[in-house]
Amino acid sequence: MRSELMENHKMATLTRLAALASIAAPGAALAHTGIGSVHGFSAGLLHPLGGFDHVLAMVAIGLWAGASGGAMRWALPTAFLVGMAGGGLLGMAGLGMPMVEAGILASLIVLGALVASGVRASALVALPMALLFGSLHGHSHGSEGMVSMGYAAGFMLATAAMHGLGLALTQGAGTRAVRLAGGATVCAGLALLLAGG
Repeated sequence: MRSELMENHKMATLTRLAALASIAAPGAALAHTGIGSVHGFSAGLLHPLGGFDHVLAMVAIGLWAGASGGAMRWALPTAFLVGMAGGGLLGMAGLGMPMVEAGILASLIVLGALVASGVRASALVALPMALLFGSLHGHSHGSEGMVSMGYAAGFMLATAAMHGLGLALTQGAGTRAVRLAGGATVCAGLALLLAGG
C-alpha cells in the first residue's frame, strides 16, 4: 500500500513537471538561436540547458538507457555523446547535414515513444539511432560557432549530466512514472513541432 502511494506521488510529481515544461515550451522551444557567447567552458556548460528540445532529448536518452538496463545503460549515452561530438565538428567545419531541426524534433518524439512504450534497446538499432540523434543535436550547436575546446568540454559535460539525470530518474521512479515521462516527452515534441510549424 505504501509503495503504491509513493508510486502515485512520483507520477504526480512527474506530471506536474511535464505540465510546467509544456507551458514553457513555446518561449524556450529551440536552443539554436545563434545568440550569445559561444566561447569558454561556462558558456558551453550552460548552452544546452537553454533549449527545451535538447534538454528533453538528452534526459530521454538517459531514461531509455536506464530502462533498457545492462550494458545499454552506458552504451546509449556514450553513443549519443560520440555522435554529438562528430556532428559538432561537422557544424564547426561548416559542413551541412540535411533536416537538422526536423531531426531534432523527431528525436524527441521517437525517444519519448520508446521510453513510454517500454521498448528495451537492441544494440543493432539503438546505438546507430543514438549516434544519429546525437549528431543532429551536435551539428545544431557546432554550426553556431562551437569553436573553443573549453566550450566543447562544457557542452559535453552538460549533456552527460542530463543523461545521468535520466538514468537517475529510472532508479528513483517506478516503471509507470518513467513511461509517463516518456509520454510527456512525446507530447512536448509534438507541441514544439506545432509551435514551429
